Amino acid sequence: MEIKTNAKIRVRLESFNHELLTSACRKISDIVENSETNRSSVVSLPTDKRIYCVLRSPHVDKDSREHFEIRIHKRIVEIFYDPSIEVSDLLLNLELPPGVLSRIDLC
Repeated sequence: MEIKTNAKIRVRLESFNHELLTSACRKISDIVENSETNRSSVVSLPTDKRIYCVLRSPHVDKDSREHFEIRIHKRIVEIFYDPSIEVSDLLLNLELPPGVLSRIDLC
């Protein structure tokens, strides 16, 4: 069944842990496959990497430093659907793993 509409939902997912993010994408894809939507796709976005440089000693030896980093992994799940199906209600009631931030945009 080919749907000729531009109804689209974008779900943006962010997490520090890439394994949680992958499981959340799979969970959304499974929900989309169980409903009668046309198709969905997962798009990987670049990983943000923040590096913090900290002096080991506060008073002497400025050459001795430690580096810490935080990586933020991001994905976008695009869902193309028929407007007669209530896909947005399915996504709003979705329970994602803790540590995954989600934002749902209706395009």
